[in-house]
Amino acid sequence: VQLQASGGGLVQAGGSVTLSCVVSGSTLSNYAVGWFRQAPGKEREFVGGITRSGGSATDADSVKGRFTISRDNAKNPVYLQMNSLAPADTAVYYCAAVNSYYGNYYRTRHEYPHWGQGTQVTVSS
Repeated sequence: VQLQASGGGLVQAGGSVTLSCVVSGSTLSNYAVGWFRQAPGKEREFVGGITRSGGSATDADSVKGRFTISRDNAKNPVYLQMNSLAPADTAVYYCAAVNSYYGNYYRTRHEYPHWGQGTQVTVSS
């Protein structure tokens, strides 16, 4: 399972970006997906996740109300919609997938066997 996150780039503070996560040669419909981010010099942190059936949550207090995770299981991508971006959101964003028994996502990195390469989001002030 080879994931690919895309959609990052340079955006001004207050702007919006939508990241996509796809899997090559297959579909993510059988997987729960988590989004993580890692800023320079910091640990990789959990941003939010979405269950196999589409139930999602953005858990990090710093992104609640601004970030939304969605998926279209008829197609492939899982999306991370990010609004009202701030310089503190600058990081490499990763998607990760797990074929969990109940279709739930996890908040810890080690639960995910499949990772994308990450996409850089830079928010300028």
